[in-house]
Amino acid sequence: MAVTRTLVLASHNAHKLEELRRILGPLIPGIELIGYDGPEPVENGLSFADNALLKARAAAAHTGLPAIADDSGVSVDVLGGMPGIFSARWGGPARSDRANVDLLLWQLTDVNDDHRAAGFVCAAALVLPDVDDNEVCRVGVWPGKIAREPRGEHGFGYDPIFIPEGETRSAAELSSEEKDQLSHRTRAFGALAPEIRDRVA
Repeated sequence: MAVTRTLVLASHNAHKLEELRRILGPLIPGIELIGYDGPEPVENGLSFADNALLKARAAAAHTGLPAIADDSGVSVDVLGGMPGIFSARWGGPARSDRANVDLLLWQLTDVNDDHRAAGFVCAAALVLPDVDDNEVCRVGVWPGKIAREPRGEHGFGYDPIFIPEGETRSAAELSSEEKDQLSHRTRAFGALAPEIRDRVA
């Protein structure tokens, strides 16, 4: 009989839960990834890894289960890596995808196409409750550039203005299956999967 391994995803986002079930399912036989409805910590870390670990620690402590979490955003070279960890609130208090995208495009208005390089960055963390050496984090980067206007109806966040390396389409014009093969989240959790297989009974 196959062993079922239960993990909790430290997120209230149902779309992210489904995405990570698609990503991790083929990589970790018998994995059961469940949602989380407990308290979320203040994300006051200074890096994607810091924030991913904060969220995974909170979920592991609250549930007593091994927990995974991620923190991600877009990093634009000409802006010194910003918005970075501030990606979700770049556009101000409204915290809307549209406000974030509009502000970033405005900031890059006069930047020519040769200098619009960017990357989606994801830090994926695993925290195990009540054991030594209980934390691990892996980072994945999806390189590309920032478009001049939004395109596409799929995805969320900065997807409509992110053109992956080697593509002419935006991330929001890719199908879920195509994005799952390429994305920063796939890269980060693909690197984390062996740790989950080895550490989660």
